[in-house]
Amino acid sequence: MSVFEYGDEIIIIDMGLQFPEEDTPGIDYIIPNITSLLPKRRNIKGIIITHGHYDHIGAIPYLMDQLGASIPIYTTALTREIIKKRQEDFPHTGKLNIITVKDRDEIRLSEHFSATVYEVEHTIPDAIAVALHTPVGTMAYCTDLKFDYDSHGEIVGRDAFADMGKQNIHTLFLDSTNAEKQGRSVSERLVEKNLEDLFAKAQGRIIVGMFSSLLSRVSEILKIAERYDRKVALSGFSLKTNIQIAQNLGYIKTKKGLFISLEEVHRYNDNKVLILSTGAQGESNASLMKIANGENRNIVIKKTDTVIFSSSVIPGNERSVQSLKDTLTRQGAKVYQSNLVDLHSSGHAPAEELKEIISLVKPRFFIPIHGYYFMRSANAYLAAEVGIPLEKSLLVDNGQMVIMQPDKNTVSQKTVNATYVMVDGLGVGDVEEVVMRDRNLLSQEGMLVVIATLDRRTGQFLKNPDIISRGFIHLKDNKEFVEEVRKRIKNTVGRIPGIHSIESDYLKTLIRDQLGQFIYNKTKRRPMILPVVIEV
Repeated sequence: MSVFEYGDEIIIIDMGLQFPEEDTPGIDYIIPNITSLLPKRRNIKGIIITHGHYDHIGAIPYLMDQLGASIPIYTTALTREIIKKRQEDFPHTGKLNIITVKDRDEIRLSEHFSATVYEVEHTIPDAIAVALHTPVGTMAYCTDLKFDYDSHGEIVGRDAFADMGKQNIHTLFLDSTNAEKQGRSVSERLVEKNLEDLFAKAQGRIIVGMFSSLLSRVSEILKIAERYDRKVALSGFSLKTNIQIAQNLGYIKTKKGLFISLEEVHRYNDNKVLILSTGAQGESNASLMKIANGENRNIVIKKTDTVIFSSSVIPGNERSVQSLKDTLTRQGAKVYQSNLVDLHSSGHAPAEELKEIISLVKPRFFIPIHGYYFMRSANAYLAAEVGIPLEKSLLVDNGQMVIMQPDKNTVSQKTVNATYVMVDGLGVGDVEEVVMRDRNLLSQEGMLVVIATLDRRTGQFLKNPDIISRGFIHLKDNKEFVEEVRKRIKNTVGRIPGIHSIESDYLKTLIRDQLGQFIYNKTKRRPMILPVVIEV
């Protein structure tokens, strides 16, 4: 989510979510922090959404009611329908004011802001880049894009950037996700050919695992299925929803009778069935994992099955994907993945294409966006290779502000609050850093609960302290250590004169500190210690 501000006018580009990380256990996803925008929400004149992937639209249901549901949202037809469908899962939110735009449309956003949108190549139709016209100059905002190549190897998607380059671009904001990857994108035509080759030699059912948002790929796979006379069953709610939306808008066209339900799969010969499934990232509750684990009552893996992973592995998911592939292979399925043969083309331009885009757009200044810091740094060096000096590129982090003037860009000393806002179940923003710290501690060292039952009058123990361990030690196998812990608790409490007059909070803190040091000295571990004091 990027914010452009001039005077008392604000334009927002994208409003996405971030998926949880290793150090955010239990979190569903992370959304932008808009605390700095709330006092100025009346200044927001428009929101531009570049495409329909959740990392660009996912926060809309959570943030629009706070910012104002009447603010115009400008986006393309397919993205509009995906946003509207997602809103149905949030019935208590206000109705959105979505204005549909298309390639080369010019939009008057406010007195000082206007925009021209350009259709670009990505893994989903109707993706756009934006030329944002401001009093300071025209800013080219180019996120999540690539070049594609036709059957003759000619570039598809170059014209948009060439046209942008005619507008005297002040600053180019450019996707950095694949900046460190050399070469050019794998052509979708090559991916289609390789997929068709696998279809041709498959003897039984074909199961393709992929992202539900790769609608351009889905369209081509359905065409291949028609050529090989295979019926198509869909597994995954989001996949069914997105295909239905794309069909309604004419982006996916199929012959009548192509689709069957999962319940109907057994009625057809295996060599006449294709199953498209979500869950190629190894998510525990996704369709492909349920099929692999035998939790889908309609689909059981057979030795004649061909399973194709037509997606890249998101960093951090390597272990879960490997486990999924192992599970499928143990059941006899033949598994194909994109690192063996080109079965997936990333939606993000690699180095040579990024350099070509920069050369075509011809900006005076450069700000790499999207991707880890080292990716954005790599993008700045790519820009330097094609004539943008490093001093004219800015690497900025979340929360930093850039002051843009006609002849220079500088990073402001001021920042805005960009700490994570975490969505956990029905809670939004109620899980903060201290909760994450505790969850991580529990996952690393476990916990020890100490229950001390004391006589309210004398302060003496009425019974031996109870010890409960979770994720720290197995009590039955460490009886001697547990007795030492009990003895240490009794000694700690016994050394305090007038125990009956001591506040329980103080006593709990004392037990936690004394016991924590003792346990560390014995085990070199620091479990979370939760003392419970019961006075009778």
